[in-house]
Amino acid sequence: MTTKEIIHSLGSHAHLLSEDERNFLNTNGYLPIEGVLNDAEIEAFRTTFAHLLEKEGKDAGKEVHQEAGTSRLANLVDKDPIFEKCISHPKVLAAICHVLGDNFKLSSLNARFALPGAGRQNLHADYNASVPPGDYRVCNSIWLLDDFVEANGPTRVVPGSHLSGDLPQDVLEDPKAEHPDQKLLLAPAGTVVVFNSHTWHGGTLNRTDQPRRAMHAYFCRRDQPQQLNQKAFLSEATVDRLSPELRHLLDV
Repeated sequence: MTTKEIIHSLGSHAHLLSEDERNFLNTNGYLPIEGVLNDAEIEAFRTTFAHLLEKEGKDAGKEVHQEAGTSRLANLVDKDPIFEKCISHPKVLAAICHVLGDNFKLSSLNARFALPGAGRQNLHADYNASVPPGDYRVCNSIWLLDDFVEANGPTRVVPGSHLSGDLPQDVLEDPKAEHPDQKLLLAPAGTVVVFNSHTWHGGTLNRTDQPRRAMHAYFCRRDQPQQLNQKAFLSEATVDRLSPELRHLLDV
């Protein structure tokens, strides 16, 4: 089956996005989708993450990236069936498909918790080369497990920057500085923000006394390398557990 047939079999179709949503994503480079997770699901993810962080300790996140001032976890598909929702939600897949076309795969599924007093990042894109508008290679989705409020380190984006063809480190004097056009992604827990990963973005400083928790389901075109080679990291038991549709999306 083709990727287009696979995502249709998962219930994902272009009409799940309204014309206004498609236009907003095209223009701004991101799209908030509220209410993807209910309260029980949010709590289940939080509990699962607490157990994983305790179990993995100082090794948490090492499969992909460890970052000072954050708690990170990676290779999540391999660690609990609960994470299958993050790679198969129909409307999220419709938004990913709108950015990348209908031939994509999961690049990685990770978690990043900005810890108190930390979490600020340079503005960056998730693809380290300039691409012309429309020829997009990567698209991310942030799954909010806490309310994103101004004080707790929400992601900042520069709307429309995906259309520039520029990388922030090439044109900004200081990519860590405030950008005059930046916007904070403020939304309630349970929201998923799909964003074209060529859009300039970065974490902000968590000024509260609690971690700011989120997951990142990151996708790429099928002609691009995955951030985490799923074939190399998924256990045989996990591959056997996954449906044929999800195995295709993970390219395993």
